[in-house]
Formats: sequence, structure tokens, C-alpha cells
Amino acid sequence: MGIDVRSEIRDFLSSRRARITPDQAGMPSFGGGVRRVPGLRRHEVAMLAGVSVDYYTRLERGSLKGVSDSVLDGLARALQLDEDERTHLWDLARLANSGVKTLHKTMPTRIRPGVQRLLDAITGAPAWVRNERGDVLAANELGRALYAPMFAGPGRPVNSARFTFLDPAARMFFMDWARTARDSVAILRAAAVANPCEPGLVTLVGELSTRSEEFRTWWAEHDVRMHRTGKKRIDHPVVGALELDYEALELVADPGLTMFTYSAEPGSPSERSLALLGTWAATERAEQYAALRESESESID
Repeated sequence: MGIDVRSEIRDFLSSRRARITPDQAGMPSFGGGVRRVPGLRRHEVAMLAGVSVDYYTRLERGSLKGVSDSVLDGLARALQLDEDERTHLWDLARLANSGVKTLHKTMPTRIRPGVQRLLDAITGAPAWVRNERGDVLAANELGRALYAPMFAGPGRPVNSARFTFLDPAARMFFMDWARTARDSVAILRAAAVANPCEPGLVTLVGELSTRSEEFRTWWAEHDVRMHRTGKKRIDHPVVGALELDYEALELVADPGLTMFTYSAEPGSPSERSLALLGTWAATERAEQYAALRESESESID
């Protein structure tokens, strides 16, 4: 089993409760007395969620089996969950009701030829496709050029989380490394509940937990996040600093696969650097092709 459902529920609910102060919940004086911890108490969450203290206590101990949507909605409001956290809470409830193994999905490990053709047709922007555990399954030329340090690493398929935590080059490559790394953990945490017992994901989390203290620390915080849109600041070894916007596009015909595209603000230094990166990538490709032709010619001779 790749996940202990009761522990996941318990730790997620208690960690969300611990981060909300009474002031944030609009009840600064409720309960009185000296607080040993800054977060809400169980009876305060119960009141905000519209359930009894005993019932909430049972929920926080890891039992979401049979919980109605209205109660989940009440919990989400009381704990001030964002959209990603709400999705995570519903995934936990599905696990509690259906069982871990019944929700196991096979992780895609390759793309269709049509998707690769689409990637290759995107010539002015870096683009790549990954699965839910961060395996990069395909990229266009500019995508490979942008993430050249990641593709230069050993092992295939390339994995973005493994690169972020285990490759020293990542700490120089990502100008906001800590934020990028924490996001990576939060994405894997959400994937682990959405697709429990997936062998590759279980193995990846185990490897990162064993080899990275930072990963272990942030994994224990139970933060969740889905990649949809945002900014990346990169210190590229060839063209220097880049500040790019990214968009995540789910491939509807290929559940579990997401395409990422990157763009720079028009007229910005990053746009000029991205164009320079494209020129560099084309030059590299031409040199590799010339070397291949020369090697083939020598073998014929």
C-alpha cells in the first residue's frame, strides 16, 4: 500500500487547523484562556463547520467514511481551504469510502505521435509534456534547450522533482529554488492521494524522502498544489536570467498528461534571451547533425 489513508486525513486536517489563528477565523476571543498553540482548537473548527465537537474529533482522527458533501463543504470553509486543498479533501474522502487499491490508475509513460507533432510545431516557445509524478515524456527543441541542465542528467525518463532535489545544478538553475522545490513536493503530495499505490510514484517519494532532508521536512507539512499557471525565474547557463510565464494545459484525450508552455513578456530582456536560446538550440542541432553525417561517412569509408 502506497498510502495510509487515516494518517493522511489526520495529518492534513490537523495541519490545516494549526495554521489558522482565531483572528483569521473571526473569533479572537472565543474560548478564552492561554493558547499553547497558535491555531484553532477542535471545538472552534467544529463550531465553524456546523458539526459537533465529537463528530469533528472523529473526522480529524482519520475517519471520513460516509461523510456527506455538505459536511466536507463545511470543513473546507472552516479550514479556509483553497481550490487545490478542497480537491485534496474530496480525494481523501473518496479514498476513505472506496479503498486505496480501487482508485489506482496506470501512470502514462509515453505520448501519442500527434502530441509530439504538436510540440514540434510550437517553435517560438518552450513546451514539454509530463505525467503526474513529474516524468518529462516529451519536449520541443526550445523546451529541451530551456531545461538543458535537467536533460543533461542521468536516467530516463527525466523527472522534474528528482532534478530539483537531487541535482546540485538545480539550485543554481532555479532562482527561486526553495519555492520551486516546495511546489514540487505539494504537487507530488496531491498526486499521491489522487493516484495511490502507483508504483513509480511510491518509489519516487521513497527515494526523495531517503536522499533529501528538505523533501522529508516539506512532505510532512501536507501542503498540496496543482500546476496551472505561474512564473519561473531561471538562471540559464547559456543565456542567463529568464523570467517566464507558464501555462499548464491538460491533455483531455490523455488523462494524467499535462503540457507546459513558457512565454516572456513582449519587449522584455527575457524575450530577447529566449530568442537567443532558440538560436543556440538551432546551432547545437546543426552541429550534431553535421557530426552525425561525418561519422556515417567515415564508417562507410
